Amino acid sequence: MDKILENLQNGEAVILPTETVYGLFAKAFDEVAVNHVYSLKKRPRDKAMNLNVANLQTIYDYSEDQPIFLKKLYEAFLPGPLTIILKANEKVPAWINSGMGTVGFRVPAYQPTLEVIRRCGVLIGPSANISGQASGQFFDEIRTQFDKDLVGIKDDAALTGQDSTILDLSDSTARILRQGAITKEELLQSIPELKF
Repeated sequence: MDKILENLQNGEAVILPTETVYGLFAKAFDEVAVNHVYSLKKRPRDKAMNLNVANLQTIYDYSEDQPIFLKKLYEAFLPGPLTIILKANEKVPAWINSGMGTVGFRVPAYQPTLEVIRRCGVLIGPSANISGQASGQFFDEIRTQFDKDLVGIKDDAALTGQDSTILDLSDSTARILRQGAITKEELLQSIPELKF
């Protein structure tokens, strides 16, 4: 764990499990670290990064015009396989959201990763794969794919392999941008105020 925290503080990327797939994590507010992850993944710059956070307050800190049911949604599904898109506020740098007016938030349910976020601060954590390829589910394969001696936490058995659901709440009408582990029906059952 110490080596992971040290590498993150030094602007390096690490491989960490979420409850779905492995992510390539780095400090979100370190532009050099974020650029390094874009480079490693060969990710197009117009594909924004999400903020991986450890609590609801941090979501409020980096967004605006939140829906009144956000706390209820958080308590029902997070930590867990849900990415929430909200309007970004002025604290979100362009190197995170590609200059768009929105930003995504993720709260991984895998406890050691959540602890890293608590200790290190807000992180980016896109799937640990070359952009356009299948999301990373096997630690050793990921390290081979990147030709780097990346450190991380190996726990292949903890992953479901199913991506998070991406729920866009940046407008008055909610939209599911990617169907993942959580269904529209499950969302509506817990949060009937959602309007699709």
